[in-house]
Amino acid sequence: MITAIVFIQSDVDRIQEVAEAVAAFPEVSEVYSVTGSVDLIAMVRVRAHDELAEVITGRLTKIAGIVHTETHIAFRAYSRHDLEATFSLGLDS
Repeated sequence: MITAIVFIQSDVDRIQEVAEAVAAFPEVSEVYSVTGSVDLIAMVRVRAHDELAEVITGRLTKIAGIVHTETHIAFRAYSRHDLEATFSLGLDS
């Protein structure tokens, strides 16, 4: 699975509309409204690089209100949440 973190700059008066449109993509697992130099951060998960190109450059960047995007591809995930979920499989709380 390929994970991409997409930084999105949006027209200020369209942030919510853009976030909802991005979140509607099946390949997008989360969209965060954030402080700083970008307005939104989207987590995109696909199986192949070709899919990533289609999602980001083919569809996401065409959403009305998006001014700029910057994409970062994750090499590894270090997540306590993911590790805890893996080791708790089959165990009752």
